[in-house]
Amino acid sequence: MGLFSRKSNPEPTNPTMAERGREFAIARRHGDRKTMRRIGREFSDTAKNDADAVSFQQGQDTYDALPPVNPPRRNRRR
Repeated sequence: MGLFSRKSNPEPTNPTMAERGREFAIARRHGDRKTMRRIGREFSDTAKNDADAVSFQQGQDTYDALPPVNPPRRNRRR
């Protein structure tokens, strides 16, 4: 096995759960606990099997893989 995995990340089996996972990751990054709780309740109400949980986690991982954006410093002394 090499240093980098050549296996591509498979598509999520449930795209709606993956979208909810991305929304959850966005809310977590921004510290929006109200939205995190709402999405968590929706997930627990609608998740039917392990594939839904995996799709939700894949959605979170795809957003978490993006580095945070640091705005440029303008007129700020260091």
